[in-house]
Amino acid sequence: MYAYIHVLCCQLKVTDYYVRCSVVSRYALTTVQSSVWNQLPIIKEAAFEVDLPSSAFISNFTITSNGKVYVAQVKERAAARKIYDAAKKQGKTAEREIEKFRVAVSVPSGARVSFSLSYEELLPRRLGRYELSLGLRPGQPVQNLTLDVSIAERTGISFIKVLPLKTSRLRSDSFSRLIRYTPTVQQQNSVSSKGLNADFIIQYDVDLKDLMGDVQVFDGYFVHYFAPRGLPVVPKDVIFVIDVSGSMIGTKIKQTKQAMGTILGDLREGDHFNIITFSDKVHTWKKGRTVRATRQNVRDAKDFVKRIIAEGWTNINAALLSAAQLVNTSPLGSSGQTSSRRVPLVIFLTDGEATIGVTASETILSNAKNALGSASLFGLAFGDDADFPLLKRLALDNRGVARMVYEDADAALQLKGFYDEVASPLLSDIQLAYLDDQAFDVTRSLFPNYFQGSELVVTGRVKPGIKDLKISMSAVDSKQRMKVQSNVLIPKAKGNGTNSLSCSGGMEGISSFVRRLWAYLTIKELLLAKLNTTDPAAQRLLTDKATNLSLKYNFVTPVTSLVVVKPDADEGAQPPTTISTTTTAKPITSAIDGDPHFVVQLPKLRQNLCFTVDGRANDVLRLLEDPERGIIVDGHLMGAPSKHGVEDRSRTYFDQLTITYAMGGSSGIMITLSLDTVVVEGEGRDILPVNQQGSVARQGVRVAVDNHRNCWIELAKGVRFLVLFHHYRHPSYLQMAHLGFYITDGQGLSASTQGLLGILARGMLRWGSKHMPVTLQDKTLKDTVRKRHLGKYKSAPPCCLSAGQLRSQ
Repeated sequence: MYAYIHVLCCQLKVTDYYVRCSVVSRYALTTVQSSVWNQLPIIKEAAFEVDLPSSAFISNFTITSNGKVYVAQVKERAAARKIYDAAKKQGKTAEREIEKFRVAVSVPSGARVSFSLSYEELLPRRLGRYELSLGLRPGQPVQNLTLDVSIAERTGISFIKVLPLKTSRLRSDSFSRLIRYTPTVQQQNSVSSKGLNADFIIQYDVDLKDLMGDVQVFDGYFVHYFAPRGLPVVPKDVIFVIDVSGSMIGTKIKQTKQAMGTILGDLREGDHFNIITFSDKVHTWKKGRTVRATRQNVRDAKDFVKRIIAEGWTNINAALLSAAQLVNTSPLGSSGQTSSRRVPLVIFLTDGEATIGVTASETILSNAKNALGSASLFGLAFGDDADFPLLKRLALDNRGVARMVYEDADAALQLKGFYDEVASPLLSDIQLAYLDDQAFDVTRSLFPNYFQGSELVVTGRVKPGIKDLKISMSAVDSKQRMKVQSNVLIPKAKGNGTNSLSCSGGMEGISSFVRRLWAYLTIKELLLAKLNTTDPAAQRLLTDKATNLSLKYNFVTPVTSLVVVKPDADEGAQPPTTISTTTTAKPITSAIDGDPHFVVQLPKLRQNLCFTVDGRANDVLRLLEDPERGIIVDGHLMGAPSKHGVEDRSRTYFDQLTITYAMGGSSGIMITLSLDTVVVEGEGRDILPVNQQGSVARQGVRVAVDNHRNCWIELAKGVRFLVLFHHYRHPSYLQMAHLGFYITDGQGLSASTQGLLGILARGMLRWGSKHMPVTLQDKTLKDTVRKRHLGKYKSAPPCCLSAGQLRSQ
């Protein structure tokens, strides 16, 4: 978790900053509180930002202003979550496994405003430990800064480690830990004059001696933590499937080779393995079979990896089918025993989308599911351009999970870390059953594998009047199928049945914790089920169930929004306004990014049209012109190196964008965006660096740079642009810093809008309206899409039109 109080323009004073976290049996409730004082003689804006773990649900938010408390409400989300997912998919959010919460308020001179945000999450167990990460980023030294963490575990805490900050105090007994960090202003300044900018990380594990794990039952709800220790490791059949297409050139292929060298060295001699590399062609290291991980085979495999060269396109379907041919499922004999059982695993790494061969997602999914059988597929999406939604569905269909690998200096460690999580299978085909029809509304209780250092969690509800819960566990270990039964005594009901969770710490909040954990996991499973079905009726039913539970427990989820009545700067002059504060933004109508690559959404067809620009270095393209509104957007192109094999095709990116807005008789506003700065001119001149937050408001126009290198530009009602500043820490020769331009709201553009994006955005808006006729231009666009059979946006050249082709239409 990262929390920011960012004060726009001149800095306001952050007077208090508190982070409190209560962990009860792995379930964490975190509250971030901060207070701002406007000591300046004018009204200023303060923005409260918290970057949340992707697994967390917001459960409470309040703003306190002038003695009044404004409490946010969770409401059903009216609009689908589009732009955020699209931005993540195209490399627009570089932060790791987080979602952003942001709200801004105007603070009158001399006034104080306080913010408080709470969120909840289940800490997963990985590699034998739970990890809680809390960010301390107040944006300036703070007089009153405190971090409090309490951890309570019923079975006891086996170890706890606090890092990297060393000035914390830790008080403990065998079942709980209390951790407090209260740095002075001098200590904060010693880290940075701008205040703390660090992660407070706590790692711990629990004692769990019972093979059946820990079962807790309270007020009609139960949770079952299953994580047996001391079992022998089962050998595995592991197929490494590695994308070596052209987009892997440079740092990514180097890091992949580095990680594979370490991973291969960690294979046990009882393991069997093989390696598949794929681009537009598929190459298998050892044809037709997996081989034993002998020293010689491992040496040969490392030599093979060293010789890998990245080039070509991406044939995901062919790679998956080749992996399926190698999988050794090692079926059990009729006696339930096997002398050579190995767990079949496929580790599939790609950094892009399917661009050749079978490219339709549904066909790829169907082929993989039919071919892989009982093998577990683990998908690794390397970088922002990977088709992570496809990998998630592949993993869901095939007994595995998908994970993002972020393009960073530690990418090799990320790859190795994920492999370590699945390197030691202990059990397969685990079934946790709750007998005699005693339990209902039970979350997932069938698991393909249990790996060393992990944990399986099941929650559910218990029928009234049940005095003991009968539990059965069956699984296959290294030699045979095992079965164990146990009874858990149910304590007498107590508690007030509230749906809120106390932040006071200790075991007294456990009743509420079990109920809320059940709702938390149930919502997540409903959303996964929705992702994995294409039936509209089933999707609606799953959405309705997830929405109802989210509203009941006050969770902000992908199907709900957080609505808060925000205090105005002059409450006597204007009533409070209602805003929607979510982790998403509005839908993109059209965009340009990359090697100029245009995307226009066609909502009526539920498709996207993409095309490229045949431009040259130093060309200036008119992206949008609305003469009625006085809006012009121009983009300047810079040259880029050509790809191997297609040297005759020029490559270009945008390195500067200019937006002018002439309002009536005024001189207007000009916004110039380069790779490093945003310059706003008109009634003065302001410069915003892109590597820090800030904003400018002038003549009704607002320009804001956030902490993700995004610039939001609001020109007028219904006209909002987003500019993304792409920078690479370790660029390959093909990667260049560049700008991306998005129309996130074009409803306010007039019917006379022109330009490369303007014409298409205007046509899309007309086409999407049932009240307006389809013009000739709209019909041409529609026919173009049908002729090209364009489906979901892919970055492959065959699905792209040049600007010249569009003009010829």
